[in-house]
Amino acid sequence: MAAAEAEMVSSLIADTASDAAGTAATTVAAAAAAEVAARTSSQAQVSKSALAAKLLSLSGVFAVHKPKGPTSAELLNRLKGKLLAEAGMPSPEWNKRQKQTLKIGHGGTLDSAAQGVLVVGIGKGTKMLTSMLSGSKKYIAVGELGRATDTLDSTGKVTDEKPYDKITQEDIEGILQKFTGNIMQVPPLYSALKKDGQRLSTLVKRGEAVEARPARLVTVYSISLLRFQPPLFTLDVECGGGFYIRSLVNDIGRELSSCANVLELTRTKQGPFTLEEHALPEDRWTIDDIAQSLEHYTSLLPDELASKKSKSERSSDQVLSCEYITLNGTKREEDSVKTL
Repeated sequence: MAAAEAEMVSSLIADTASDAAGTAATTVAAAAAAEVAARTSSQAQVSKSALAAKLLSLSGVFAVHKPKGPTSAELLNRLKGKLLAEAGMPSPEWNKRQKQTLKIGHGGTLDSAAQGVLVVGIGKGTKMLTSMLSGSKKYIAVGELGRATDTLDSTGKVTDEKPYDKITQEDIEGILQKFTGNIMQVPPLYSALKKDGQRLSTLVKRGEAVEARPARLVTVYSISLLRFQPPLFTLDVECGGGFYIRSLVNDIGRELSSCANVLELTRTKQGPFTLEEHALPEDRWTIDDIAQSLEHYTSLLPDELASKKSKSERSSDQVLSCEYITLNGTKREEDSVKTL
């Protein structure tokens, strides 16, 4: 009897010791897990801080691929959001440092229906956008004969329809020379040009009376007909700043005793940036990808522009065609030269 009781007591002691050991092991494991989590969190914070610092140090000009749909300003806001999210900004730590701002601007507006190269300046690179605007641009434009719209493209209301069945490829090729070189062009009413600080397109949409802007001197370096499948015709155009492809297609339609509007428009080149080689698609809108692009952009710029970079960065009186975006909001700057 005594032996049985002793054995029972011994078993209880062993079970208690086992439970205590298990509890201790669980406590140690929990503490270790908490330490790992804390270390991971700390490392993540350090990583985010490093990314934020890297983002704010970026400076220069690069190109992104703008798809159809968003406006240039909307695309810029999307880019800003991706970069800030990747860097974990803005956080209370960064908000306290009011001098730390992310400045981004775009040079040369593309309308929502257009796609292609959109040049972006970041940091001090926003001071170089004016030079991008004055450089050459290349477009592939698909025009539609026989139909005119109030916006001069397919997004507008039809204002006129005329026959086009007698127009031949030779007819189109024969008039293109008239639109080459230094020519006078009337910009469209639906444009980013401004009157009293407001865009003409905004005023027109409100139903306000807006007078057509006077014709101005623009430059077309080359223009060729790539294909003609009535009523569609495709043009390859290289032009200077301030040139509107919509006005060109509209004028071509009139010259052919018909009418026309832009059905599709793709900017394939702006300055030294080409769509195929340099424009970053949205899945590459990361801090590292942009940093790599900025490392190469100087070699793409003309020598005279690259040599004047520091001077441009110091200039404070340049008028830029862009949206300035900081961590504290968006500030719209006066538009200088717009294309499309």
